[in-house]
Amino acid sequence: MPDFRNPKFQIGQKIPKRGIYLLPNLFTTGALFAGFYAIVQAMNGRFEHAAVAIFIAMVLDGLDGRVARLTHTQSAFGAEYDSLSDMVSFGVAPALVIYVWALKDMGKLGWIGAFIYCAGAALRLARFNTQLEVADKRYFQGLPSPAAAALIAGLVWVMHDYEVLGRDIRWLALGVTIFAGLTMVSNLRYYSGKEINLRKSVPFMVVPLIVLIFIFISSDPPVVLFGISSAYALSAYVMWVWRRFSSKPTAQEVRQIEPGNGSE
Repeated sequence: MPDFRNPKFQIGQKIPKRGIYLLPNLFTTGALFAGFYAIVQAMNGRFEHAAVAIFIAMVLDGLDGRVARLTHTQSAFGAEYDSLSDMVSFGVAPALVIYVWALKDMGKLGWIGAFIYCAGAALRLARFNTQLEVADKRYFQGLPSPAAAALIAGLVWVMHDYEVLGRDIRWLALGVTIFAGLTMVSNLRYYSGKEINLRKSVPFMVVPLIVLIFIFISSDPPVVLFGISSAYALSAYVMWVWRRFSSKPTAQEVRQIEPGNGSE
């Protein structure tokens, strides 16, 4: 909308039209649709379809940003649209899926657990958007919302594949949901992989390795994807414990334990 209070604005002046980049926003729209589809399928009791849709949203969400960077089509609109899409696909959708699948029969405790996850995703995305300029690109602060959604969707998918009902493991589902929600707003560092440059040439052996990864995933998608998402969610905790117990003593600590400094 033009600013009519601006003295430089003249009546009859043509307002320049702003367009948006189509290609990256198509991927974002696809991710948004997949998240919405997951909600609809959960409401219809098709939890396997809902879980798969969340994983599809995660793939599309990973592509839109890289496509925008490769084609130089980044924009403020695309960043805001991507954030809103993430909130639906990785915040609202997983919370509703896990609630309908396992937490609904737990009464107030069930929907509180689902809300903790949903609020964690919202806070995680808000913090991410405000720290874009100052954050270390190599790491995420807190569990990324797509990874948290993959953890929830993976649990639903693998249990459905083994014909385990959600109400039979409702306490496990509640624990995983709260764990994912709180980890998203933690200060733990997760590897981002953003320094991987897709424009650079790679050794030939990388291609067979990628093929083997696809074969490994296709061998048993529910188990493999849930295992990968669980390992990634726990990786920051493992690294935190490793750094805490393997850190070298500081110079002050070394002086304190040297002979003649009052130590035994």
